[in-house]
Amino acid sequence: MFKTILKIIKRFFQGIFALIGLIILIGVVFMYTSPQFGGTVTDEQKIEYAKTGHYEDEVFTNAEEIVMEINCHSIEEMLKEQLNPNPKIVPDHKLAVEKINPFDLVEFADSLTRATWFGHSSFLIETGGKKILLDPVFGKYAAPHPWLGRERFNEEMPIDIKSLPAIDAIIISHDHYDHLDYPSIKELKEKVGKFFVPLGVGNHLRRWEVPEEKIVEMDWWQEQPLENVEIVFTPSRHNSGRGISDQSATLWGSWIIQTDSTKIYFSGDGGYGKHFKEIGAKYGPFDLALMECGQYNKNWAGMHMMPEETAQASKDVQAELVIPVHWGSFVLATHSWKDPVERLTKAAKELDLTLRTPKIGEPISLEDPEVAINYEWWAKE
Repeated sequence: MFKTILKIIKRFFQGIFALIGLIILIGVVFMYTSPQFGGTVTDEQKIEYAKTGHYEDEVFTNAEEIVMEINCHSIEEMLKEQLNPNPKIVPDHKLAVEKINPFDLVEFADSLTRATWFGHSSFLIETGGKKILLDPVFGKYAAPHPWLGRERFNEEMPIDIKSLPAIDAIIISHDHYDHLDYPSIKELKEKVGKFFVPLGVGNHLRRWEVPEEKIVEMDWWQEQPLENVEIVFTPSRHNSGRGISDQSATLWGSWIIQTDSTKIYFSGDGGYGKHFKEIGAKYGPFDLALMECGQYNKNWAGMHMMPEETAQASKDVQAELVIPVHWGSFVLATHSWKDPVERLTKAAKELDLTLRTPKIGEPISLEDPEVAINYEWWAKE
């Protein structure tokens, strides 16, 4: 009887180990065969990246080091947050969006500037007669597989990709899944003129069969013309990676879109740092700044700003109008979904910042006399 019980226990654990092994095997096969994970850096590229001054031991580095304190206490805190998250981490219903008429995009005057939020960090910028998408993520999940992420807060997008007119350029801040979405790029690539991306991110696009002539890879502080629009790549304090073995293998950063009459700053992702004042001193003031605000936690404060830091960073870059991004669509942290915008609204008032919090799909025209009037739609949700 005792031997029988031992055999049953042994087989039970053998089954458990076999199942774990199978799951690991499936995960490894998925990572090495799925196009979601993108391309890899070549040896020749590594030699070139080493010349930048912020590439060491085959990884890109920040001007200000990010220190993430991993110890028993921090791990315990993170586990508690994951197992017992804020009950308002997601809205209690799907968020409504403002629908976009495709004809309105076609007919928009070349002399005007407009920004339309698609949720999280995705924007359509219309300026200088150009249509530019920032970090376009049209999918329901900011993850390589639906099992690895939560569904976005809105059921539908303001406009689907098929209804978009020709896009002059796509700008990517870095290669994390909530900013570089394989299905979206795959569907968009035929109607896009240029892709402006950080060093290394072009390898992902090449694997996804984006033509080489469309790819423009840039290092920090480099400038590239898009006819009458100047595109500038500037630093941020963050990291990158789409798998386990490619952490910080590609660069990350923030972007400037400027014409003769308008300057727009897009912060991308990253913690607060001295780079904001450097950018403001060199390129500011900005008519509009799209500033990261959301998905923060004190355990990774060096990689994502707290809302109060977002307000200070907006002052540092000399922003005349601020729209918060990186909130309102996906769950990537454990704070309530409204916490970012509530805290930023308070901080903006204290620092005398002009803040706009548009609905997803709501166009913000810089020439509109009411551009500085903010409607706190999220307070009613």
